[in-house]
Formats: sequence, C-alpha cells, structure tokens
Amino acid sequence: MIAQVTLDIAIGKEFDYLIPDDLLGQIEVGSRVKVPFSHREVLGCVTALCEHSPHPGVRPILKMIGRQSLLTPNVLRLARWIGQYYCCPAETALKSVLPETVRKEQKGWRERLYVRAIPSVQEPPKLTKRQNELWHLIQERKQLPLQELLELTKSTAATARKLEDLGLITIQLEVSERDPYANEVILPTLPLPLNTDQAACLARILESINHCDSNRPDTSGTPDRAGQQGVPHRTFLLHGVTGSGKTEVYLQAIDHALKLGKGAIVLVPEISLTPQTVERFKARFSSGPGRTLVAVLHSHLSAGERHDEWHKIREGRARIVIGARSAIFAPVDPLGLIIVDEEHEHSYKQEEAPRYHARDVAVKRGQDERAVVVLGSATPSMESYGNARSGKYGLLEMPVRADDKKMPIVRVVDMRGEAKAHKGIPIFSTLLKEAITRRLEMKEQVMLFLNRRGYASSLQCPLCGYVAGCPNCSVSLTYHRKIQQLCCHICGHRTPAPKVCPEVKCRNPAIRFAGLGTERVEETLGKLFPHARTVRMDSDTLKRKEDYRRILGDFRTGKIDVLLGTQMIAKGLHFPNVTLVGIIYADLSLHMPDFRAAERTFQLLTQVAGRAGRGDVEGEVIVQAFTPFHPAIQHARRHDYLAFYDQEIEFREQLRYPPAARAAMLTLRSRNEDKARLSAEHLKQVIERDLKDVSDLMISGPAPSPLLRAENFYRHQILLRTGRMPTLTRRLATVLKTLSLPEDVRLTVDIDPVNLV
Repeated sequence: MIAQVTLDIAIGKEFDYLIPDDLLGQIEVGSRVKVPFSHREVLGCVTALCEHSPHPGVRPILKMIGRQSLLTPNVLRLARWIGQYYCCPAETALKSVLPETVRKEQKGWRERLYVRAIPSVQEPPKLTKRQNELWHLIQERKQLPLQELLELTKSTAATARKLEDLGLITIQLEVSERDPYANEVILPTLPLPLNTDQAACLARILESINHCDSNRPDTSGTPDRAGQQGVPHRTFLLHGVTGSGKTEVYLQAIDHALKLGKGAIVLVPEISLTPQTVERFKARFSSGPGRTLVAVLHSHLSAGERHDEWHKIREGRARIVIGARSAIFAPVDPLGLIIVDEEHEHSYKQEEAPRYHARDVAVKRGQDERAVVVLGSATPSMESYGNARSGKYGLLEMPVRADDKKMPIVRVVDMRGEAKAHKGIPIFSTLLKEAITRRLEMKEQVMLFLNRRGYASSLQCPLCGYVAGCPNCSVSLTYHRKIQQLCCHICGHRTPAPKVCPEVKCRNPAIRFAGLGTERVEETLGKLFPHARTVRMDSDTLKRKEDYRRILGDFRTGKIDVLLGTQMIAKGLHFPNVTLVGIIYADLSLHMPDFRAAERTFQLLTQVAGRAGRGDVEGEVIVQAFTPFHPAIQHARRHDYLAFYDQEIEFREQLRYPPAARAAMLTLRSRNEDKARLSAEHLKQVIERDLKDVSDLMISGPAPSPLLRAENFYRHQILLRTGRMPTLTRRLATVLKTLSLPEDVRLTVDIDPVNLV
C-alpha cells in the first residue's frame, strides 16, 4: 500500500511512500507521518492512498504521528480548494488548516500527578496529625492534583506518598487539560422568547437544516462568483439591525443542529468579542438536552490551550467551536451549521498566504459538507448583499430591535464650525462635552470611539517643514507619549522622540505634534472629567490575553464610566447601561485611496452607533465629522443600509469594482524600486499575452502601491478584474509556474483583496 504525502517543506508536489506492514490499517488519509526526504527526516500529511506507485524504489514511512488522523477528509478537500482558488502551494494551505502545536511530532498534552481516595470499608490505620489533614481533604474532594493538595495543606510529597503506602490513596500521572475559561463561573440560561421577525428567520434556518439532514450531498451545480454553489435555503444572509437579537437566533439554530447529532462553528471577527460570545454559548449549552463542551480557537490562546481545545473538537467532545477566522478549519464532524457573525468585517481576510477569506471559505465548506451557513450583520458587505439580492443566498431580515427598543438618535456635528468657534480644532465638540457630562451625572455609561492609537499622528517642524517619517515605510511616525517614542504602525520601527527639529540646519525647539490618537483623547478626558473612571482599550493597553476579559467585565459591572477605544469596541458588544456613544473623527477612513472607503466608513459608524441604547434608556450617538454631508455619514445617521447600498452599487457597476466583478491584486516587491516597477511591467505583458482569451479580463496598472514602501520593500501593483474568478485563478496559476522574475523580486497574489493599500 502506497501513501501520497504532502511534506511540510515548500516543494510544491506530493511524494509516494510505502506503508510498512506494522502501520497497515492505521495510516489513513489525513494522518500525520514522518518520512525520509533526501538525507533528512521531515513531517508531512497523507493526502491519498493507492495500491501501487509508478516510481521505483519507494521508501517506507518512518513513523505515524498521533493515534488518529488529524485532518478529516472534508477539511483536506477544503485545503485543496484553498490552494487552487487562492493560488498558493498545497503545503501552505495544509499548514493553515492545522495549528502548529497540533502538527508537532512531540505529544502536546500536559501531564500532572493526581491524588484519588481509595474506597474502603475498613477503619484507616492510626495517622499523624499532618497525615490526617491530607486524608480528610482527599476524602472531601475525592480527587485533586497533587500540587494543589500540597499547597492547600502546606505539606510535602513524602507525607502523601506515606498515605499511598498505607493503601488509602493512589497517586497517578494523568493528562490535565488546559481550559482558557476554566475559572469562569457560568450560570445556565434558557431560550428567550422570539419576536415575529426572529421567529420567521429561525424557521427558515431550521427548515434548511432539516432539508440538509434528510438528503444526500449535491454533486451537481456550477460554482457562483465566490466559488460556491447557489443552492436555495443553504446559505443565508441574516440582515438584522444592531440589537435585533441575532445571537438568540444563532443559539436556537445551533440547539436544533445538536439535536440532530451535528456540530456548529461560530466565527467572530475580533478576539475582544470572544469572551462575551463564549459566555453566552456556554451558559446556554452547559446543561439540558443539548449539553456539550464549547471549544475556543484564537491566537491569544497559549500553545497548550490551543492544542487541548483542538483535540476536544477532533475527539467529538466539543461540538460547538467559537473563534476567529482560523476556526473555520476546526475538525467538527459531522458539521450542521456555520455562523459568521459580523460577516462584513475585513479581519476575516488572511493577510499572509494563503490569503483566504473566512466568510467565503465558510460558504464553500457548508456546500461541501451539506451544512447550513448563516452570515449575520447589521451592515452586510456589498458582496454578500449582492448575492442575497440575486438569489444566491437566502435573505433574512430583522429590521427592528428586540423588545421593540428604539434605535439611537444620531446627531452629526460639523467640526469645521467648531474649529472656527474655538480658533482651532477641538477634540470634543461642545455638544459632545455636554452630553458626556449629562450622562455621567445620571450614572450612565459612555463609549468613545477613535480608530487611531497613539498620542499624535505626526511630528512636524513649522519652521522648515520637517515631518518625522519611517526609514522603512512611506508613512509618518506616530508619537506615543507614555513611552516618549515615535513608532511606525506598519513595520514596528521605534525611535526616541526628539526635543528639537532633527534637521541639522534648523534645530528648531518649537517642533509640534499634529493630529491625535486615543492616548491624547484619554489625557483630555482626564482633565475635563477628573472624577470619571476612564479606561482606554486599544492594542497598546491590551498586553496580556486576560486584559480583554478584565476590561470588558469591569465595564459590564459598572466599574468603568467611560470606555475609550479603537475598532475593537465598535462591534458585537452588548452593554445595556451605555446610553451615549461619541465618534471623535467619523471621516478618518473616508478619504483613503480605496474604492471601499465609503463602505467601511458607513459600516464602522453604524456598528459603533449600535452600541448605544441597548437597555431601557434610549441611546444617543454624536458623530463629529469634517465632511458631515457625505452620503456614507448621512445614511449611517439614518440607519439606512438599503439607501447606502443602492447608491454605492451604482458607482461599483460603472467602474466594475466588486461586487460588479471580482478582483485579484498582484503585487511585486523589491528593495530596488526600479526592479519592482520593471518586473510589474513584464508581468503585465505576460498576462496580456497568455490570458488574452479571457474575454472579460480588465487589467489596471502596473502602478505604485498607495503605500509605496513598506518594511523596506518598494511595491508595484497590477489589479485584475473579471466575472469568472475560478477560471482566472486556474489560468493564472499556470502562468505563474513558468514566470521568471529577478531573484530579489517577490510576487504575492491576493484573490478577492479587501485592502488595496
């Protein structure tokens, strides 16, 4: 028997290996193995089995890693599709679906000594005072780790071993699982009553789950523009306004899938949302008929925690998985339901190869495994809403908040007028300052949003015009006052903040900081509202993995009056006592050189505004902007997604931007700008020659990237647009295999890019 193995090293093809007699029947598709390769031993994954190999002298597999196959056939098939669609090697795709801690040869389990009492009808022998203390505690607890026993009794291991010698206890080495939420106290909850809209949406989802459960998988159908089949009642877009109760629909849909013996995957876009989501799901499924373990997968887990959580899923003990984008590869089998919450979020897009989009991978996996996929959002992506309008997805709508709560009142402040009145640009408008004061006096909570961290966005000299720039990137350095450093948010470069202008011929001591970030807003809040308990939440303040839970827990329990943060506080969070949301600079991202700038601004404003008024008190949102009459801001003010979509789709169709067409971004990088430019021009000629029969292909560029230099690499780009992306990716992969570029020029291919900068 021959196993075809994809190695962990970048080779780009599979190799045949003989399965030794002692491993026959054990090795299967998806097994991890160690094999000889050249003069060394490497790890790999079995991707196929066959009777014979056409190659002579096939070498045997050295070792099988683990007790069972790590990749299910379905996930393996998904990895192959990712490699093909996103133009990346098979081994790169396989690495993305298996966490590194699971791929290792060594066992990743933590073992600890456990103490257990031995039941006995006989009277125990006479014990010393210290032995009696240990014995009574062990009888009371039945079992506990030896180290914990010794810490509680302030005793020694020798005393415990004496009890073992007397036949009263056992001390054995056992696996001790690491649970990131082990210390959380979870109170069980029951399903909530649904309003008319929620009930109608849930009914359609359950109907589809039942339909998928009662039929064999489809084998026909043509993939749509995202590479998925357009099968009715299989993929749904749940368009529900903020606070409409989407999570309760998710919970009840998952409960139904569990009753059918199937599992579920829930994707969230931000790690900061994970604790709140996990708490709600564990509370619902910690007891009752649908009781199951809830596993968590995201990058803030330790390697050991990720190892143990993953194996809980693979062994079928955890049938619900919650996590960020990589959780879409969790080995849930059988899979009945996939939920992608806040599906519009760009954090679902992987920035390194394979550059997959977790939302699109979720739809593809649902198609392959006959699972229902629910994409939820108050501000759907243009692509998803377009698919819903065309009938590729089922459209579910929840246009009102649960319990008939009102949407918050949104007021837009023209900061141009404020700048004139204050003879300078203030951080807080008069309206926002008065609103914060009023809400604090009523013991209500406030959230303030600014999507820029640091103290000031640049350091400038008004005399000579010097601006402190990054030596590695085409951006100015951001001033961080607490550490007194200028920092690049692209490459991480840091340098001490100068006291005078660094220009030798200038040396002006009156250098100044321009722009603002969350650090400066926090300082100003402290001066204006000295008695308010204010906490800043951004990547500079969240250094430890428990900081997310601690800050959000303190805010939920009322220990924080004002929560200031970046986009990590903008979505999904539910705090009933928040009655005011202030958006410092609403149009910060509006003028970026990206066709999605208006869409991102609308989504961000709507999501942030949705944090207000989720309790019994009506919410208020104050939006500060320098372009207050821009359509994205005005539509967000009215919570009018349909009006925004109709206006934006007209612009996209005129210029054939997604979703009117699909896009692929080819980026050439080099430390030499001329080489990057010339290589991009050569690549365009190759594409024009070899893909000229792709009739609807549009080629834009090559052109310098809007961020020309990043991490010491100059970047030039070519943008391809087509209505037949699966066809283009297949043809493009063939072209790139024979493409010859200078040694120091790198090419990256980004299919369906979300960021053009």
